[in-house]
Amino acid sequence: MRKVKRQNLTAIIYDKRGRVISIGKNSYEKTHPSMLYFGRLVGQLKRPYLHAEISAITRCAQLDKAFLIEVYRINSKGEYVSSCPCEICASAISHTNIRYVKFFDIHNELKVVTVEELLSLHNLS
Repeated sequence: MRKVKRQNLTAIIYDKRGRVISIGKNSYEKTHPSMLYFGRLVGQLKRPYLHAEISAITRCAQLDKAFLIEVYRINSKGEYVSSCPCEICASAISHTNIRYVKFFDIHNELKVVTVEELLSLHNLS
């Protein structure tokens, strides 16, 4: 049996003034009903673990003030690496007031895109 490499991701939601209003981390031990709901919306039913973006969204007490979400993954060398939200998380983000998404792309370059651009990356728009 092949061991799954676990990734540590963090998602931080900010309001328009740049104040942190929620922080979420991925979990390999628990999940949330939102994972299944948004997974069904995009046709992906096998994402059982809680993603950092969903964690941050569900923990956010001021979701109506959400403006930007940052998603980070740091490798064992302390370097920022690819952290683009998946289709499930992109769909969940699009159902909030969040307008911008900040992440590292597959080339480990920092990107800031609108939610519409993120959906377009996944052919969801």
